[in-house]
Amino acid sequence: MIIDNSKRATLKDVARSAGVSTQTVSRVINGHPYISEKTRRLVEDAIAQTNYRPSALARSLHLNRSCTLGVVTFGLKYIGPSRTLNGIADKADELGYMLLMKKMDNFSADRIDEVIESLIAHHVDGIIWDVPEHDANRSWVDGIESLPVPIVFMSMEPKPGYSVVSIDSYLGAQLATRHLLDQGCQHIGHVAGSLEWWEARLRLQGWRDTLEQAGINVTDQHWEEGNYSSASGAVAADKLFARYPDMDGVFVANDQMALSVLREACRRGIKVPEQLAVVGFDGIPESAYFYPSLTTISQDPQLLGGEAVQSLVEMIEAQRAAPDSPVIARSILISPTLVVRESSRGA
Repeated sequence: MIIDNSKRATLKDVARSAGVSTQTVSRVINGHPYISEKTRRLVEDAIAQTNYRPSALARSLHLNRSCTLGVVTFGLKYIGPSRTLNGIADKADELGYMLLMKKMDNFSADRIDEVIESLIAHHVDGIIWDVPEHDANRSWVDGIESLPVPIVFMSMEPKPGYSVVSIDSYLGAQLATRHLLDQGCQHIGHVAGSLEWWEARLRLQGWRDTLEQAGINVTDQHWEEGNYSSASGAVAADKLFARYPDMDGVFVANDQMALSVLREACRRGIKVPEQLAVVGFDGIPESAYFYPSLTTISQDPQLLGGEAVQSLVEMIEAQRAAPDSPVIARSILISPTLVVRESSRGA
């Protein structure tokens, strides 16, 4: 049979070429088990001959789902969030889902409602909320029970009934501070991220608790707040060096700010790690090429993003299998690891 390849082949074209019904073609495409091997090969040959490409729209209508996940993100100028989004994209592609992304510029209630309503209007099967927990975006989550699709939160404080995937920032701060103590540091400072973010508060608390458990008194003179950017790290480091001259170790809430700490130490003639041991957080690939190379708490944003997608897809499938049953929420806490390099004395 001759097919006009200038036009997009249809299911009927394939069926006509194979000499079977369109229902049989559909069953082969969707992997139906009750198809003979002879018929399957016949249809597959017809698909190749006609250059047929299944329509994603038709498939979504057939399955009564969009095969699309909504992703709400923020802070892509930072390395961590952009790598997490990459992990989300890779896992979604692996599981056969497309992504519809919305970027948050602010955390106002009106903006949040607008973003959620837009995703629902586009019939997404579920939502990944990859926005840091911030003072202005906490209250709206109390109404998630009314959403028609499941939602997974990232980097938010776990709550009963909410599915959350996050890095264990508190554990990471403990690992960093204990490492500095093990190197003999007695005056350990901290450059925090923006304390409007839940993870930044966890890292501050992990540093503080670990020092106090070691019998070291901690005051507000021993830490300074940045906003995760390298520029803010330079300002915070300048203030911390000025008011904490005895500081012989410092835990920095991310690697980008740690780079500024290394620069400010060099500018003052402070030798790293001989006079000041430095530990960052994130484990960005570039941290191995800082000078000196940066000891860091390594997290895996790719894994974090993938786990969020996997968790959401499992919720979607559970809801589809039992639409009248509540979806069981679960929290996943991913443990980071300490990577020791030249910027601390343990290298």
